[in-house]
Amino acid sequence: METWLLNEATAFCYADPEAAKEEIKAAGECRARERSPNPPKLRLSCAWSQLLSGIDRAKHEAKHYLTSSSKDFKLSIQRLVVVGSCMVDLVSYVPRLPKPGETIHGTQFIKGFGGKGANQCVMAARLGAKTAMVAKLGNDTFGHSTVQNFHDNNIDCDYVTLTSEVSSGVAAITVNEQGENSIVIVSGANSLLSPADVEHATDVICGAKVLICQLEVPMETSLVALQMGRQYKATTILNAAPGKVLLQEVYDSVDILCVNETEAEILTGMVVLGLEQGRVAVEAMRAKGPPRVVLTMGEQGVLYSDGASVKHVPAMKVDVVDTTGAGDAFVGAMAFYLACHPHLSFDEVIKRSAVIASTTVTAKGTQSSYCVSK
Repeated sequence: METWLLNEATAFCYADPEAAKEEIKAAGECRARERSPNPPKLRLSCAWSQLLSGIDRAKHEAKHYLTSSSKDFKLSIQRLVVVGSCMVDLVSYVPRLPKPGETIHGTQFIKGFGGKGANQCVMAARLGAKTAMVAKLGNDTFGHSTVQNFHDNNIDCDYVTLTSEVSSGVAAITVNEQGENSIVIVSGANSLLSPADVEHATDVICGAKVLICQLEVPMETSLVALQMGRQYKATTILNAAPGKVLLQEVYDSVDILCVNETEAEILTGMVVLGLEQGRVAVEAMRAKGPPRVVLTMGEQGVLYSDGASVKHVPAMKVDVVDTTGAGDAFVGAMAFYLACHPHLSFDEVIKRSAVIASTTVTAKGTQSSYCVSK
């Protein structure tokens, strides 16, 4: 069997600090041999083999290593890759949501970073996952500030591209005193993210443990990303939002389908108001193909199924300030646990993700409400 060697950059893909230390030690021992006239075959540790989940991806990574010097080598493998949308959030806080044709006075305005894809990626990164974003932005002030925000959150944005054809995406958000929101999005550059952009990002997708998509970019782009994730043995997550009727090809490419009540109604044609209706909807969505289905229901908690039965996790009781981005926080947290803590049961992943999502509704803003792992 072929053997491989990776340098100390490998260590940063380990959630376990002790495993990271061992990888650095092994890399140091091999560094001198790399400079010899007849370098040995490259060696791959067992832990890294499990992370790559297949010799094809190991070969792909080794090829990049062999064409780079030890000093300049940039690790292309990311544990978690998000293909999706970026927005700038323009948020107005109001006593109540206005009626059609009505003008009301707001109490506060804030500008922040959002977009379902960006939110999910930032949440996972702040929890400690090594992440990469595949997206398209306008070549404008919003686009440049979004790229800087990714850098600030230690997110690989090598495959975030800028276009001068349209503006960056924006979201106009209105939040009432109960924390409920109404959102209008203008997709802008998100609508130009293409299957070719995704294929260009093979370097990061090929090594992902988890790949996340949403529907704020063209569905054909998300489909290609999901299919590539499956090809490279990643766990594929589709947050089917905003709600749209899905092609069967999409269902067939998804390992975990995550939706809220409104999106579940669109996918099933069923009214979803309470837990019993939610259970029926979860079973109906599982019947379409995804092995696991997760239904987030706000203050009613989370319903999910990964097999024989539909289970329920109650929502944590908190003082709600702003629910914007809570669903994205849940998806990002779920992906983090799946990628970085594979020993956890799916039940435990859902419970922990629900707690993290609950904490985000206690503060104003979207990404500004997301916790940072200590």
